[in-house]
Amino acid sequence: MTPHTLFAEHALLPTGWARDVLLQWNAAGQLSAVTPNASAPAGTQRAAGPVLPGLPNLHSHAFQRAMGGLTEYRGAAQDSFWSWRELMYRFAGAITPEQLTAIATGLYVEMLEAGYTSVCEFHYVHHAADGRPYADDRELSLCLLRAAQNAGIGLTLLPVLYQTSGFGGTPPSAGQRRFIRHTDNMLALLQALKPLCDAQGARLGLAPHSLRAVPPEALREAVDGLTALDATAPIHIHIAEQTGEVDACLAWSGQRPVQWLLNHAPVDARWCLVHATHMDADEYRRAAQTGAVAGLCPTTEANLGDGIFDMAQWRAGRGHWGVGSDSHATVNAAEELLMLEYSQRLATRQRNVLAGDRHAYVATAMTLDAVAGGAQASGRAVAGLAVGQQADLVVLDAEHPLLQGLPTADAMLSAHVFASHRQSAIAEVWVGGQARVSAGRHALNHSARAAFNTARRQLLENTQA
Repeated sequence: MTPHTLFAEHALLPTGWARDVLLQWNAAGQLSAVTPNASAPAGTQRAAGPVLPGLPNLHSHAFQRAMGGLTEYRGAAQDSFWSWRELMYRFAGAITPEQLTAIATGLYVEMLEAGYTSVCEFHYVHHAADGRPYADDRELSLCLLRAAQNAGIGLTLLPVLYQTSGFGGTPPSAGQRRFIRHTDNMLALLQALKPLCDAQGARLGLAPHSLRAVPPEALREAVDGLTALDATAPIHIHIAEQTGEVDACLAWSGQRPVQWLLNHAPVDARWCLVHATHMDADEYRRAAQTGAVAGLCPTTEANLGDGIFDMAQWRAGRGHWGVGSDSHATVNAAEELLMLEYSQRLATRQRNVLAGDRHAYVATAMTLDAVAGGAQASGRAVAGLAVGQQADLVVLDAEHPLLQGLPTADAMLSAHVFASHRQSAIAEVWVGGQARVSAGRHALNHSARAAFNTARRQLLENTQA
């Protein structure tokens, strides 16, 4: 086979579907030529079906995958995010570096098999179980870098600044002791991590956890310090996820969370507003105008009962968006797109809501939007099948029962997102021009799953003791 080339009968380019596309990339894994209406040179590998751009996962808390299925019972008169959080704190308080490495590796393998090719890791467990720093302050960040490298997934590492438990400087709780960092300590961590990220091809950014967890002065100092280190580094923040958060912010400042952020921080295209579920019309308009990405996590937001993002208002302002799996209640790229579209259908009582002016097929329009927004939030060159972007791609199986015989690539992608098991139709996944998933399975599928299971069993024993 000719190295660094792939021929696709159908490929989804940033402008839409193209026929007979020859994809070529260099030794660094960057696309050097994308040629539609081409002929396949002798020895060129042919894709088994339509080729899609790999989807960036713009919001992940890796350790929370180990909690899957453990909160689906009524533990309070009215369960909510706030009752769910108590179990999350127990897991965060118990996890060891070895367990985090195993859980993250297993998760990242799972992500690749599910059509994600890169991940933004919103990383807030920093210290030992008693809250004291490890001898190497980078310890748990190194676990995530190692997991991403082992799995072969692209990484944007977002160490989280977390200082208070509520608006107005409320002291942190015991369950948050592993998260807490002073601002200067966070900036020192970023400086120590940057050369390691650069060497691995990962991107380093910063995640002020939320307005309730980062006081105004710390937010300003942290953003200034990050900008001095890397003026283009991504900044992610949880915001307006819950109505309780909105009420508390109003009581503290007289302003809604997104309103306060826009009035007090230099929000621009390198920011990702994670969730941003509860905004009023003025917040939707102003936030979209900044160029920031709305980081939507539809299956987690549904799992936690957060509410429904108003995509009509966001799109009216030409806002950018992408998707993430957040708590990993579901790990499936197509499932997030399906849940997002279905939430809009339920809210508007219409169908095919997120189709676009250029693309009548919902799955095509959503995939292109989510790739573009996810790449922007990642701060990496993963914005699709175009020259200069990384050769991150997903190959669908044209012989899958629900894809076979369909007349167009639009229809095949629609079947993948809305009719298949949403992972079963994936044949191959490539990252940086390297095949990571073949015949639907990652090379580490068995070993990573076994290590994940061991780590999870240990965590269950420790958190239930």
